[in-house]
Amino acid sequence: MPKIEKHPTGGFCWIELATTDQNNAKSFYSSLFGWVPADFPLGPNEYYTRFKLNGEDAAAGFALRPEERAKVPPHWNPYVAVESADESATRVIELGGEVIEAPFDVATFGRMAVIQDPTGAFFNIWQPKDHPGTTVTHESGTFCWGDLSTPDPARAKQFYEGLFRWNIGPVESFPPDYLVIQNGGQPIAGIPPAVYRNAAVPPHWMLFFLVGDVDAAAAKAKHLGGKEHMAPMSMGSARLAVLADPQGAAFSILQTFS
Repeated sequence: MPKIEKHPTGGFCWIELATTDQNNAKSFYSSLFGWVPADFPLGPNEYYTRFKLNGEDAAAGFALRPEERAKVPPHWNPYVAVESADESATRVIELGGEVIEAPFDVATFGRMAVIQDPTGAFFNIWQPKDHPGTTVTHESGTFCWGDLSTPDPARAKQFYEGLFRWNIGPVESFPPDYLVIQNGGQPIAGIPPAVYRNAAVPPHWMLFFLVGDVDAAAAKAKHLGGKEHMAPMSMGSARLAVLADPQGAAFSILQTFS
C-alpha cells in the first residue's frame, strides 16, 4: 500500500465531502470503497469524519449546516497544497479569482482558504502543518484524478497556471481536445472541452476514485441508493463512470488497464 508522507506543492492533497446526511454518507462510502469512518467532535451535535483505508487517511466528510443547505448542494471538494495560504490567497485575487473564506488556521493541522476561480469553480488551498492530507494512494478507493468542468478552459488555464505553476495543455496519450494538468511534470487532472459539459450544471471540480471494476462498483453504488449519471464506458486504456451518492454529491470512478 503506497503511503504518502508529504504532498508536493501544487498537488491535490485532501478531498472532502459536504453532505446533508453524514450517517448515510458514512454507510454508503464505507460499503462502496471499504472506507472505515472515524468521527471527531466539532461541537454540539457536530463531528468531522475522516475516512480510513487500511488505517490511512483517504478522505473526509462533514454535514452542511441548516443555513448552508439552502445555498450549497452536497458535493465533493478538493484541496491543493500550497507553501503559504496567505500568499496564495493574495495571488488568487491578482489573477481574477475570489477568496470566499480568507485564510484561517484549522487548529494545529494546517491553514486553509476557500477559493472560487474566475470561471466559477470552487476549491480549497491547504498549507499543511501537523496534517499533510491524504496518506494513501494507488489503492482501490483512493482519489486518483480530477476534472475541471468549466465553460471557459482558456481562462481557467491562465488562472491555474498563474496560481499553482501548473502546466496545462494537450498531451499525446490523451484526446487532442482534452487539456491535461501537470504539476511538476506529473499528470494530476484535466479540463475537458467545454462543448461536452452540461451548461445547466455550475462549473465544478469532479473527483475520480480508483476502483478495480467500474461496472461492479457502479452497480453496487446504485444498489446502495446512489445514482448513475453516466454509465460505465471505456476510454483508451481506462473505464469510467459518473455517479452520485444518495444525497446527490457527484463523483466519478476509474479503472485503469496496463
